[in-house]
Amino acid sequence: MEKIFAIGDIHGCLNKLERLIREIPASAETDTLVFVGDYIDRSAGGKDVIDFILNLKKTFRKTICLCGNHESMLLRYLEGIDEQMYLTNGGRLTVKSYGISRLDGPRTRKAKVPAPHRRFLESLLPYYETEDYIFVHAGMMPGVPLAEQDLDDLQWIRYEFIDSGYDFGKRVIFGHTHFSEPLIHENKIGIDTGAVYGGMLTCVELPAVSFYSV
Repeated sequence: MEKIFAIGDIHGCLNKLERLIREIPASAETDTLVFVGDYIDRSAGGKDVIDFILNLKKTFRKTICLCGNHESMLLRYLEGIDEQMYLTNGGRLTVKSYGISRLDGPRTRKAKVPAPHRRFLESLLPYYETEDYIFVHAGMMPGVPLAEQDLDDLQWIRYEFIDSGYDFGKRVIFGHTHFSEPLIHENKIGIDTGAVYGGMLTCVELPAVSFYSV
């Protein structure tokens, strides 16, 4: 049976990601890796994490990468939009890792981000859906069909989603809001366990609902 391995928010924790990939029993040929976003920020390893995932995609043929709110903020920052919001939300170390100065304008900023990284950021998906699961970064607004969900909710929503017992039709796998251990509800599974805050980096294997953490 094909398995899905979904990995929570990394936030630059490259060492934990490398260890986690070595630990999970995923087949590079048949299984699917899903990253729920937030590869960067709050740690100096964001650029290196993107490099690692780009290399990983050469081995794992089925790798799905979602867009977290931090990647969305970085893309806007590169365009000169909501700059201070991004920097105060953990973006300073990521900007520094690309050699971007606070005096650089949008054209210079984008030129300092390697083309493969820009293509990666621009290719990130808002969600990924399978027969049994919906994968999103932050969650979904209860009562709204998936195709009609607002992107801000997919990337930023918290307790309206987390506290809801709404049946979304499929189990929702999400990150964004960190817990001390995976959140397991009948309608959702939260897999951000605060890697960048000294917690674990967590992966859930589906459909077994088995967890791997480092």
